[in-house]
Amino acid sequence: MNSLYKIMIAITMLLSLTVGHAKIKNPKIETVKIYGNCEMCQKTIEKAGSLKNVAQTNWDIDTKTATITYDAKKTNSDEILKRIALSGYDSNKFLAPDSAYNNLPHCCQYDRIAKVPWKPVKIDAISGANKAAMDRINNAPVLENQLTPVFDSYFAIKDALVKTDGTTASTKATELLTAINGVKMETLNMEVHMVWMKILKGLTADIKKMAETQDIQKQREAFKTVSKNMYELLKASKPTEAVYYQYCPMQDANWLSKENSIKNPYYGSQMLSCGKTIETIK
Repeated sequence: MNSLYKIMIAITMLLSLTVGHAKIKNPKIETVKIYGNCEMCQKTIEKAGSLKNVAQTNWDIDTKTATITYDAKKTNSDEILKRIALSGYDSNKFLAPDSAYNNLPHCCQYDRIAKVPWKPVKIDAISGANKAAMDRINNAPVLENQLTPVFDSYFAIKDALVKTDGTTASTKATELLTAINGVKMETLNMEVHMVWMKILKGLTADIKKMAETQDIQKQREAFKTVSKNMYELLKASKPTEAVYYQYCPMQDANWLSKENSIKNPYYGSQMLSCGKTIETIK
């Protein structure tokens, strides 16, 4: 009976794999080593590495090996492995951030066999298509150029809120959504990519709220969490020019500014100078 049960489970898994792969266009399949312990690890790894109709990850507990199937025109194995690393799991290519590993349940904290962190590959050692791909990754500037429109649109929203201009704030929020949609996340360096994957969903949702209304109070409320997420992104991006992280005690909320002088976006002219700079990011 036990053998029959195992056979049925194997058939079910095979059928699941077949169906899943059939939904992915331009499929490419890779096998990679991903470290973990148990069924809880399996669930987390597979969830982090899968994306509907784009990527599917199946991880084997015994061999610590994952089969990754993905649409080669929409993503790549690096992007998938970075998402898995962000969830706390090392692979042979990417180490999870220590904070992500430490947040795993105790039973899931596997022995960290993969000791060598990711480093840029020397371009001299590769050629052809691989050289072009690695060139995009290794030579990413300190402040990601493609994120410049994202930050510029954010500062434009902040300026509109300072002026209590809900119409302009809505327009600039729409521009920020366009800038976000234009980011090619697979070309971001690893640290920025990790933050981007973490904040993208919440950031996009809050900006949509701002774009869909001209109610200044609703916009200011959404701007609180937008600013929190943009702060994380800016810190990872390491700007070459100083950006000031400022705090409003009346709202217990922060915002980012290119200038050290206080111009409060949560009150505008009512309490323009309310607040203080709590961090200079550079």
